[in-house]
Amino acid sequence: MSDRTRSEPRSVWSARADAAEQALTVRHLRRLFGLPGTELAVVSWPAVWSHRLWLEWHYWWQAHLIDCLVDAQDREPTPQRRRRIVRITRSHRLRNLTGWTNSYFDDMAWLGLALERADRVAGVRHRVGLAQLTDQLVDHWTERRVSDSGVVVRVGGLPWRRGADFFNTPANGPAAILLARTGHLGRAIRMADWLDGVVRDAGSGLVYDGVRVNTLMAREIYSYCQGVVLGVEVELARRVDPELHGVRAARLVQAVAQHLCTAGVITGGSGGDGGLFNGILARYLALVATGLPGSTPTAVRARATATSIVLASAEACWHHRAEVAADGSTLLPLFGHDWTSGAVVPTASAAVGGTVNGAIRPATVPERDLSVQLGGWMLLEAAARVSGERVAVGRPAGGAS
Repeated sequence: MSDRTRSEPRSVWSARADAAEQALTVRHLRRLFGLPGTELAVVSWPAVWSHRLWLEWHYWWQAHLIDCLVDAQDREPTPQRRRRIVRITRSHRLRNLTGWTNSYFDDMAWLGLALERADRVAGVRHRVGLAQLTDQLVDHWTERRVSDSGVVVRVGGLPWRRGADFFNTPANGPAAILLARTGHLGRAIRMADWLDGVVRDAGSGLVYDGVRVNTLMAREIYSYCQGVVLGVEVELARRVDPELHGVRAARLVQAVAQHLCTAGVITGGSGGDGGLFNGILARYLALVATGLPGSTPTAVRARATATSIVLASAEACWHHRAEVAADGSTLLPLFGHDWTSGAVVPTASAAVGGTVNGAIRPATVPERDLSVQLGGWMLLEAAARVSGERVAVGRPAGGAS
């Protein structure tokens, strides 16, 4: 953590998170199809016509928008923020056309997490939707699947999407967090054990992307995979076994610090779906910093390391931001896709990314993507959280999870 970070007043991160919220609100939020009482985020800025007309909207990006709004409401509750959460959750269901669910289990887990927190933190209740999403995650767990060669193999967990043979961390991690928070502890434990025992690299300590039905490991390392595993281990340390799950969380924090950070800052980053990856890691590092139980040296060190990474990353992100006039006079931050490099202001000529095999590719200037700006906002909310910048108004304990 830099001397500059230590010396700044505690209110600085809250002010920066407010600026991120305002920037995203001004640039991206619009009525859905012009309907009163609705609001969603256009997924590019400057927006292309297909995005402005809501022909593309990206289900899981909007789920993280809800989560960021809940972060802001948790930090400093206002009636305006709560009303926006109401509008956006309602609009998410409307734009999805088929209700709350879709064919992707990672998408449904992210939305379930956002709805659970919206209920717990802001009192915005969509109990039917949350139940439908949770049921999907419970009902589609599988431990055995027949491979292409006809051999029955143990795979475990949730597939990436309906009918897929890929069982990955981005589906099982957030699903396990949600199931732990909604009382399905037995299933959450089995998911956590599968993540730790099957897709964790024993050498680096980091978590791989997933495994296919023929047991071929997808060895890509993504930052958000580490984040969601941290999340479920903290939830289970709180609820089940502080020693076992606390040690797992601490081990992964150290692996992140060693392999995914430079000078204490989370490195890399992209646009498209990747614009959210580092922000998700920061969110769950903040959960470690504020929620990992225990007074052992291991737990204390893990919390301190997680805090340091979040604050150093937030400082780097803020330092490398661009500032763009929103209304001819107000300068608002625009965050870079890589927090260690200067942000590039996109123009309407920068091509947006398309969808390939279910994944959203980056724009040629990644800062154009909503995901990149959500990732920066998520990081600044995490920094405010680890700095203790919350206005207490009788919210339930653990609301920031």
